[in-house]
Amino acid sequence: MLEDSAEDLYENAPCGYLSTLLDGRIAKINTTLLGWLGYSGAELVGKRAFGDLLTVGGRLYHETHVAPLLRMRGEVSGIALELVAADGARLPVLATSVLKSGADGAPLLIRTTLFDASSRRAYEAELLRARRAAERERERLQRLNAILQRTLLPSALEPVPGLDVAAHYHIASLDQVGGDFYDLFPLADARWGFFLGDVCGKGALAATLTSRVRYALRAAAVYDPDPGSVLTKLNRVLLDSHQPGDPRFCTVLYGGLVLRDGRAEVTLAAGGHPPALLLRASGAAEYLRTPGGQLVGLLPDAEVGTARVTLHPGDTLLLYTDGLIEARTGTGLFGEEALLEFAAARAPVGATALVADLVGVLESLGAGVTDDTALLALHVPGKPVDG
Repeated sequence: MLEDSAEDLYENAPCGYLSTLLDGRIAKINTTLLGWLGYSGAELVGKRAFGDLLTVGGRLYHETHVAPLLRMRGEVSGIALELVAADGARLPVLATSVLKSGADGAPLLIRTTLFDASSRRAYEAELLRARRAAERERERLQRLNAILQRTLLPSALEPVPGLDVAAHYHIASLDQVGGDFYDLFPLADARWGFFLGDVCGKGALAATLTSRVRYALRAAAVYDPDPGSVLTKLNRVLLDSHQPGDPRFCTVLYGGLVLRDGRAEVTLAAGGHPPALLLRASGAAEYLRTPGGQLVGLLPDAEVGTARVTLHPGDTLLLYTDGLIEARTGTGLFGEEALLEFAAARAPVGATALVADLVGVLESLGAGVTDDTALLALHVPGKPVDG
């Protein structure tokens, strides 16, 4: 009974068994494998080689890679091959071969076990289809995000007579819409308004808040151009329009600009935003601090910090979002100190050149920039006036 059971186990095993001579001729093959291929034992044993059962590509791969490796190691496992059945159908299999040697160590024959990989091949094909579908969907969402992102930013900065102005938006990830924003626009009496900020969160809800903030800032500036008043009104708008579960606050710098006698007089109001950076024509660089400014849209009586500065010929004012100073380098965060040193090494510099240099920094940091970054720079051209 044990002998009969062993024979039955060999013949009707859930896998194919094949023994071949060293020249590849089939010496023994089990019933399972014969059933898969549609042959009888008389058609194959002693008459056909294992390579004859493979596709052309499989035969070449077996002869040039598998067989030499088997002779070298004595065993190979998990080799993906395709068998060709009597009716021409292809059967994907995973093959494991072992070289059997005699008592003197001389190789005698090769034993091969074959597992039907049809289900696995179908599963892998389905995974590949699903992955490609997911990639196509991701690309579609990225295109939609890019379109939505563009609607939240001005297509181009309004030209300001007598100023060099430049801006840039660096997208950290195409998978989500960022909440950074900036704008520059004319007001009455040759005045200009400008702002830059960052709403909390990302995605569609953050985009909705960004749109609301930009509209509210422009509308408030027309009603009362005083920067402190503009942010106070924005704070009230965000509090009144907030819905549970939605992002509710932002950080922002809003500035009022008046050009007079070749200079730019700037009043800057801040609500919880990193300080603007002032680059002087003399080559000095310093932060324009606006102490006391709190997040906009979080508290009913949020304080607004203000500062005033005059930009003389050769001076540049830079506004930026925290994606720049929170970018990761090899030793930590880029930080305010590194930004100040970077600016001081380039001052005096125009707005266009400064923004281009900072874009280079962002690109050099690569994946270290984990948050979107907005840049806005204003520069008064000309040589500084002595005294």
